[in-house]
Amino acid sequence: MRTIRIGAGAGFAGDRIAPAVELAQRGRLDYLVFECLAERTIALAQQERLKDPHKGYDPQLERRMSAVLPACRAAGTRVVTNMGAANPLAAAGVVRDVARRMGLAGLKVAAVTGDDILDSIAENDLPLLEGGTLSDLGSRVISANAYIGAGPIAEALAAGADVVVTGRAADPALFLGPLIHAFGWRSDDWQRLGKGVLVGHLLECAGQITGGYFADPGVKDIPDLARLGFPIGEVSENGDLIVTKLEGTGGAVTTATVKEQLLYEIEDPARYLQPDVVADFSQVRVRSTGTDRVAVEGGRGGAKTGLIKVCVGHLDGFVGEGQISYAGAGALERGRLALAIVRERLAMTSVPMVEARFDLIGVDALHGADLSRGGAPYEVRVRVVARTGTVADATAIGNEVEALYTNGPAGGGGCWKSVRQVVAIASTLVPESIVSTQLTVFEA
Repeated sequence: MRTIRIGAGAGFAGDRIAPAVELAQRGRLDYLVFECLAERTIALAQQERLKDPHKGYDPQLERRMSAVLPACRAAGTRVVTNMGAANPLAAAGVVRDVARRMGLAGLKVAAVTGDDILDSIAENDLPLLEGGTLSDLGSRVISANAYIGAGPIAEALAAGADVVVTGRAADPALFLGPLIHAFGWRSDDWQRLGKGVLVGHLLECAGQITGGYFADPGVKDIPDLARLGFPIGEVSENGDLIVTKLEGTGGAVTTATVKEQLLYEIEDPARYLQPDVVADFSQVRVRSTGTDRVAVEGGRGGAKTGLIKVCVGHLDGFVGEGQISYAGAGALERGRLALAIVRERLAMTSVPMVEARFDLIGVDALHGADLSRGGAPYEVRVRVVARTGTVADATAIGNEVEALYTNGPAGGGGCWKSVRQVVAIASTLVPESIVSTQLTVFEA
């Protein structure tokens, strides 16, 4: 039975580049996938595109492509990525220019567009999954991107693309597209499509499945994390999978790392809704077949819903933040006094806050005062953060913390403050007929 090798070159926008270079050079890959686009990331990219129509793609795109394209070209490895973000056409142009600069004549780059459907839904009062409707957001909406499926990616590969650049696509679709193309799976072969989504789901977060996110010293020890290797999927024509990694790289692939990734971000394992299929992971079995080799079997699928999820980005005010540290004897008490002073000052000056947090990092910042436990620390970090309606009100938050230098408890130091605009995310569903993708091919 025919088998292809797919490597995961990135699991998020800020991921390391070196492991992907190793995969390109030594992985004997058919495909190398870079999954770099989160929900909030694309809304921020839309903001960048509004400022400059030539931007809006992943800022690491040029670096990543410069690092891997020569080895991929030499090995015949094809690249699929969602680093196009809000501007796949511009991103594809950048990849083409990188290829030309590096002497990779004839390399074809395909841009998949059509996920940006803001104009198509602007007049529709669609219900939001979080509550309310699209009209409630009014003019604050800045983006609406549909999660396209694997079909356009497979189409791009069939057109001869060496590199496929998308915007917002469902994460597993970046892996499913190459499988559909390589094996000729039908668009209604729900069983194989379900298995293909399983492959994508396991590989999409790169170093998580090779032990990165899994590691917990003394409980779940993973070797050589500083040299963590990224995963390779050996996928057979029937959709069965072996997860592995390059010999000599750090990390580990075990049944435990695979099981944790299997359940990552899954609400219902029996109904994982994707644009191409409803995947069913409830009968999945994993077993070790050797060092850093885990076989995954039992994935299934059912007919797709005909609905596409849409990620709606909208402006939601501003966040003001201030931090300051206290150390030595009585640090906890001084930190608590600092918080009390800032809380009272903000009330006295009538700063309107939609929501606010007053935290002591290392004491109660994650779980709150009711759940946090432990002895008095020798050092604490005060953090006050609030969401407001205006820049001026957000600025006041950090200013009050900074004023603690001379107006608060003794020994405060290392103050930091910031103001940033909030880009929030909401979700809705639309019929797949609303989403129409296009393919544009560039040649180096």
